[in-house]
Amino acid sequence: MTTRPVIRAARFVLAHVPDLVYAGSKPRRETAARGRDVRAQIRSRLRTFREAVAYAPHQVMIGNQAPEALWDLPRPWHLHSPAEAPCEGPAGAVVDQPTFYAWLARADTARLIRFDEAFVAEAGPLVRGADLATASPDALRSAVASGAEPIGDPDGRGIGVLLPGHAQDESLAARVLLENLATKATGALALRRLLDGVAGDEPVDFLLGCGEEAVGDRYQRGGGNLAKAIGELAGIRTAGGADVKAFCAGPVHALIIAGSLVASGLHRRVVVVAGGSLAKLGMKFLGHLASGYPILEDVLAGVAIDVAGDDGRSPIINLDAAAVHRVGDGGAPHQMAAVLTQAPLRARGLRLSDVDRFAVELHNPDITEPAGAGDVPQRNYKMIAALAAQAAEIDREGIPAFVRRHGLPGFSPTQGHIPSAIPYLPHAIAGLTTGRCRRVQLIAKGSLFLGRMTEMADGASFLLERNAG
Repeated sequence: MTTRPVIRAARFVLAHVPDLVYAGSKPRRETAARGRDVRAQIRSRLRTFREAVAYAPHQVMIGNQAPEALWDLPRPWHLHSPAEAPCEGPAGAVVDQPTFYAWLARADTARLIRFDEAFVAEAGPLVRGADLATASPDALRSAVASGAEPIGDPDGRGIGVLLPGHAQDESLAARVLLENLATKATGALALRRLLDGVAGDEPVDFLLGCGEEAVGDRYQRGGGNLAKAIGELAGIRTAGGADVKAFCAGPVHALIIAGSLVASGLHRRVVVVAGGSLAKLGMKFLGHLASGYPILEDVLAGVAIDVAGDDGRSPIINLDAAAVHRVGDGGAPHQMAAVLTQAPLRARGLRLSDVDRFAVELHNPDITEPAGAGDVPQRNYKMIAALAAQAAEIDREGIPAFVRRHGLPGFSPTQGHIPSAIPYLPHAIAGLTTGRCRRVQLIAKGSLFLGRMTEMADGASFLLERNAG
């Protein structure tokens, strides 16, 4: 017996972690090449928590503003965001660095973090109940000299250090473990927020992780199942879990799989989860410094998405209109767009203009443009509009209007898998349940070639439709 799968809710948590920007892959490499001057430049451009909360794209991420409000807000947005804004919204929250550190402490089940004694004394209630190992400043400095990873500003005050998991295993090096613990903590923060607000008394049957981290050891470097680790930290006891790996396309692949598990009757409730990417903090900081911007890549993003059987109200995952990029489809932008966007619609007798909104890679252009990467969402929307013109749905002059009517401004942090369509989910759910929308197509692309195993790209899409009851 089959049931129609629906998406009931999606929740995001943005952890503002300015003191961890130095641990991002790009800042780390630049510091190694150019020394402490780089860290001093970064330090001079770090945002306060209040600035990060009030930043307009972050307010869109947590649901306090509609994405469309950004169309008319002058850019760069950091110059035109309000001085104050709420840190919580219907779609999530922005949490401060001490809160993140407290969850990082709880995530450290192997007890590899050695906390600065002064930090523990100050943190007080945030870390109460956690089994913390503390050390003196001299002991912490000695640990760093022996291969431990400092947690926080290397030239200033951090919270402590993270020891390697094994002295001879690169996969358990301290910096790798910090990346994985950061992902675990932010994923659990988002999952806990989802469960606290949506059907908290209903058990979760299965967790699907869709992040980009590689959890393992030297014998299986990406063995994974961070999904179960996230569930454990969030306090779930009823769920099994597994990870889905597909670079940035992972979340949409995972949602299609989650919908299939529910539709088959195997599981009643599946939650798709992912934590943030520490390596991507400060990824484009050189462009931001050159443009006089603050460091905008200073948040780790976690997400949790609730997939369940048809409740008569929530938007339906139309599995008949799901698509994946096949091996022989070709990886040129127009080929990807045709396969993932146009083809599944045509198979259902739909035109591109029958979709109210397309959710694509929603990278924030404030972040990408100063680094020379352009406006990623607008490129994608122009490609979709060009397909509509080619199909005679619109004329060439109608392309800008099509982009505005069916597209969105980018607003997501550049956290790899996080921007790929899913940041629009809370807004899509609201529009589809109130009747403002009929159809939303979520489209994600992934860069399989980054792993040096293939030259292919990847992608997946599905249609989210209004539930008529």
